[in-house]
Amino acid sequence: MKITAVRSDEIYKRIIAASLEKKNDIYRYEMMKPFEKKWACYSIPIKARQEGGYDVVMASNMLGYMAPTDIDESKNESVDLLSNNAFWESCQTAIEDALGRFMDEGIDLPVQDYLYTILLADPKSPYTILSDGYSGDGGIPGYIFGAITPNSHTLSRMSAALAHECNHNVRLQFEKWRDDISLAGMMIAEGLAENYATSIYGEEKLGPWVSKIDMETLDDYIKPIVKDALGVTGMDNLTSYLYGDEIAKMQGYYHANRMS
Repeated sequence: MKITAVRSDEIYKRIIAASLEKKNDIYRYEMMKPFEKKWACYSIPIKARQEGGYDVVMASNMLGYMAPTDIDESKNESVDLLSNNAFWESCQTAIEDALGRFMDEGIDLPVQDYLYTILLADPKSPYTILSDGYSGDGGIPGYIFGAITPNSHTLSRMSAALAHECNHNVRLQFEKWRDDISLAGMMIAEGLAENYATSIYGEEKLGPWVSKIDMETLDDYIKPIVKDALGVTGMDNLTSYLYGDEIAKMQGYYHANRMS
């Protein structure tokens, strides 16, 4: 098994030093070109055919990653924190361990080559705010993203977030993604991933998507809504239930009557 990091900190330093008109292309061709097959699964090109068209730069920003044109000298401190070699070693170890545990149980993983990076999250994005400054994406087998607004809290939680994403990554090597997945199915997938991460790193590393919900809200408000919607299918219908109305609105999926 081969696990390779794309050292985003080194690329961000080049983006900081670049002129404004060159920042997007450095991001496209140095940061995201290695992940071209991942983006292709969503039909997102590295560069749009027409200037200003939908491509990896626009999609990245919509997903809560910091826009290349916002990466300037004011981000030096964040990039310096992201440049800590010990942090990258911890990320590498977390992915090796999370994937290796499946192999230790005799599970032969179809994918043997993995590529990952840790991106700067846009601190103003609802994705970032709702996830307390860190998150991940492991939905395409062989590719893993982490996203972070670097500080002592978020840096310490990235290993657990990566383990969560590795669980998704392995599951989707055996169970093909379905666009008509149900809310129940997504809850199982997310629950398994979060339980996997906390089985390794402890409940103190539970993600805010779990730890910030009190039992009264869960029992009296959330569960009745979710119970009636377990059979709802398709991400356009599920996003409000899974990630909240703010995220659904950003993705163009929000329907006011669904969460009322």
